Amino acid sequence: MKIISYVVRRDFGFAPNPFFDYCTLATCKPDIRKSAVVGDWVIGTSSASTGSSNKLVFAMKVTEKLSFDKYWNDARFFNKRPVLERSRKFQYGDNIYHQENYEWVQIASHHSNEDGSINYLNVATDTKIDNVLISDHFYYFGKNGLIIPTELSDIIKIGPGHKYIRDNLYEKFLVDFLGKYDLGLYGPPFEWKKLQLEKSPQLMFSF
Repeated sequence: MKIISYVVRRDFGFAPNPFFDYCTLATCKPDIRKSAVVGDWVIGTSSASTGSSNKLVFAMKVTEKLSFDKYWNDARFFNKRPVLERSRKFQYGDNIYHQENYEWVQIASHHSNEDGSINYLNVATDTKIDNVLISDHFYYFGKNGLIIPTELSDIIKIGPGHKYIRDNLYEKFLVDFLGKYDLGLYGPPFEWKKLQLEKSPQLMFSF
């Protein structure tokens, strides 16, 4: 088992996507999606650019690892296919890729262009690694991120990329820190607060 830590620069509930009983990492972070295996933990901490650094955004234990096509065709994850006319948890669905005639199809989503057309740059980055990380054993705090205590400051990745957490912090982090909480959702994504001010309030905080 290893713990992989990175900074969640933009928390829309898209990467990771914590809705509909599973936390999934299906886009961005191709290196993490390549290296993580079942039993590993992936954790995300807040970005200084949001004015809310040194907080835990989410922690997921990888319980499955699927290809994009298997993810797309699995009925458990149909609700994670984005529906842009519905509430935000549907709008930011991450089940957006599958192959037809050996070509990648990207449906209208947070990673497509504004008009819903294919964003080929995102396709190239996301499908670089044909892996989706899935967890039914996760904590997602979003805008209610937990302040990470000083004794656990080494779990925080500074800057881009990711880091592996030292073995001697496993028990302190997983048992002493996270063990105080039940699994599940503890708040909406951080960026939804900004969107409430900019766009339609009726779509806010609908889980």
